[in-house]
Amino acid sequence: MVIDPAKRYTAEIQTTAGTMTAEFFPEEAPKTVNNFVFLAREGFYDGVIFHRVIPGFVIQGGDPTGTGRGGPGYRFDDEPVKRPYLRGTIAMANAGPNTNGSQFFIMHADYPLPPNYTIFGRLTGGEDVLDAIATAPTGPQDRPVQPVQILSVTISEAQAGPVG
Repeated sequence: MVIDPAKRYTAEIQTTAGTMTAEFFPEEAPKTVNNFVFLAREGFYDGVIFHRVIPGFVIQGGDPTGTGRGGPGYRFDDEPVKRPYLRGTIAMANAGPNTNGSQFFIMHADYPLPPNYTIFGRLTGGEDVLDAIATAPTGPQDRPVQPVQILSVTISEAQAGPVG
């Protein structure tokens, strides 16, 4: 565990379409936040594309192969979902129970997904970037014709205060 679940973690996600900011929920999903923070600090997401975009639903990234089948070489267990999947929610993509790795999605709109995808954060800024990525032209398998690339993910941590 590289994070302190009692601290507050945020991210600045720089993409070729602009910057999104996010806050994470380490008290609700400590393993998942730890995983994302670890991978981001290792530069794992740098150069990775959003390989699946569906307007009114999600943008999905985090696969180093860009195919939707790649990951970090390990899997970890789901954590309980305590929130609805609202616009800006950040959650883990998976291939079934307890198959989390590096792929994540950001909700483009509120959607009643089953609680099978660990929610670990939400956007705090950059909704215009989310919209630009989600509404880009796509081809087969909802793959963007011109995929947006993650340039970097910068993690910040601070003492926990009131959560807004």
